[in-house]
Amino acid sequence: MAEGEQRVALLAGASGFVGRLALEILLDAPDISRVFAITRRPLGGEHPRLANRIVQFEQIESQLKSITCQVALCALGTTIRQAGSEQAFRRVDVDSVLAFARAAKAAQAQRFVVVSSAEADRGAKNFYLRCKGEMEEGLVGLSFQSLDILQPSVLLGWRGEIRPLEFAASLLLPLVNPLLVGKREPLRGISARTVAAAMLGATRSGRRGVQRYTYSGIRALSCIKPRTVKQST
Repeated sequence: MAEGEQRVALLAGASGFVGRLALEILLDAPDISRVFAITRRPLGGEHPRLANRIVQFEQIESQLKSITCQVALCALGTTIRQAGSEQAFRRVDVDSVLAFARAAKAAQAQRFVVVSSAEADRGAKNFYLRCKGEMEEGLVGLSFQSLDILQPSVLLGWRGEIRPLEFAASLLLPLVNPLLVGKREPLRGISARTVAAAMLGATRSGRRGVQRYTYSGIRALSCIKPRTVKQST
């Protein structure tokens, strides 16, 4: 695809905290011609550039065979409390992400953007961070031309539900953030909208290979503007 042309985006997790913001931003982007939002249940909204595809993630690779895209973005994620068990959590945060990535690869996506976590590490003692590290390693193995891994810490913003620990963190982190410098900077809380904007910014970066972004990198990505856009015909 020529530089500056509009692109088709494939988005998973559009009903989630970051994903719904990413969908809103993508639909407003002049360099995105169409968004295929992949969800388990209907989103309930309409937009001339939105196509909502309802899938079973266990069969996503066969269910998305007819789609072609240039970029794919993934904001899939849950909590152990929501999932009900560590096994169910892993099915979403590792298995479903990798299944979506394989489907995106088959759909000819040249760039894959994913929201992971600060300190993700397959060798971590923490189960959550270990799963995120395993997911990242799996994505690297798929050999996308461009793989952008966003690693935010605590996400700030209104979820529409109360999570006591995250609510407390959202009050404290704006005060603590300035104290988190140097090696601790990646642990700064960051707005979910900034992360969503960074997902789009990553598609505009032009960088190839595997790139990982923590706090400052995510903020920089969120500010990338589109090049002069040539309308697709």
